[in-house]
Amino acid sequence: MAITLLGDAACAAHVRRVSSAAPVVTLAACHAGASAGEALEKIAKECDAARHQCTTLLAPREYQILSVDSPSVPPAELKTAMRWRLKDLLDYHIDDATIDVLDVPQDRNAPARSHTLYAIAARSATIEQRQDLFGQAKIPLAVIDIPEMAQRNIAALLEAEGRGIAMLSFDADGGLLTFSAGGELYLARRIDVPLPSESDIERRTAAFDRITLELQRSLDHFDRQYHYITLAKLVLAPLGPDGAGLREHLAENLYIPVEALDLGSVLDLSAVPALQQPEQQQRYFMTLGAALRHEEKAL
Repeated sequence: MAITLLGDAACAAHVRRVSSAAPVVTLAACHAGASAGEALEKIAKECDAARHQCTTLLAPREYQILSVDSPSVPPAELKTAMRWRLKDLLDYHIDDATIDVLDVPQDRNAPARSHTLYAIAARSATIEQRQDLFGQAKIPLAVIDIPEMAQRNIAALLEAEGRGIAMLSFDADGGLLTFSAGGELYLARRIDVPLPSESDIERRTAAFDRITLELQRSLDHFDRQYHYITLAKLVLAPLGPDGAGLREHLAENLYIPVEALDLGSVLDLSAVPALQQPEQQQRYFMTLGAALRHEEKAL
C-alpha cells in the first residue's frame, strides 16, 4: 500500500501485481483532516493500513537529487564515499543528511569508464518526522520513496522493448518530466510552470509555450547524453480540465509523438470505478505509482 501526503490530506492506494495481466488497483481513498496526522489516522482506520507494509513519498521540497560521478570504491563503501562527494553540495551539514544512491545504466557498447549516479539527499530530521507521523497513526512504514521513482513505475508499464519513454505529469506546483528505458530511470527534471485555469486563455498560451520550450531543451539534452536510447514517445500523465489542449500544443511543436495516458489502459481499475475519471487519475497518479514499487537490487 502507498500513502501520500498533500498538505493536511492523505491519499492511499493498494495495487496487486498479477502475472501476465495488468496490475489490479484494489483500493483508492483520500481523507482530509485538521492535520496530516489526523488524515493519516482516518486512512489507517478505513484502509486497515496496519495489515500492510506501506510506502510513502517525499514532497519535492523535502529532498534533492544530485548527479555525481561514481567513485571508484567497492559497493560496500559506496554510500560512505558519496557522503564525501556531497558534503560541499548541500546547504546543511552532511552529518544531518540521509543519503541513498540510484545507479544510471550506461551504454553496454561503450568502453568501461566512470559513470553517473544519482544521489538522493534529505535532512535526517525530515525522515524522522515522517517515520514518527506514520508511527503515531500505527501505520507500518517500510519505504520512503520519491515522486521520480513513482512516475518511473508507471512509465515502465508503457515501455516498448528496446525503446525509451518520456513522461510528463503536473500537480499544483508544476511539472515532473522523467526519461526511462528498460524499467530504469535515466533522467528527471522539474518544470516550474503550473497549469493556469482553463478560462485564462492568455496565461494558458504563455504557460504552454514555456512548457514546450523546457521540453525541447530537455529532449535535446537527453539525446546528447543518452544517444544510445531511442525515445518512442512523450506520454502526458492524466490531467484535469486545466490541461485541456496541452497535448495538441505539444504535438504541434515537438518532434516525437505525444500521447495522453488513460490509466485504465495499463491498470485494472474495475474495483475502483471512480478512477475512470481523468481528474481522479490525476489525483491518485503518484500514489498509484508508489504502490507499484517492487523491491530491486541495492547498490
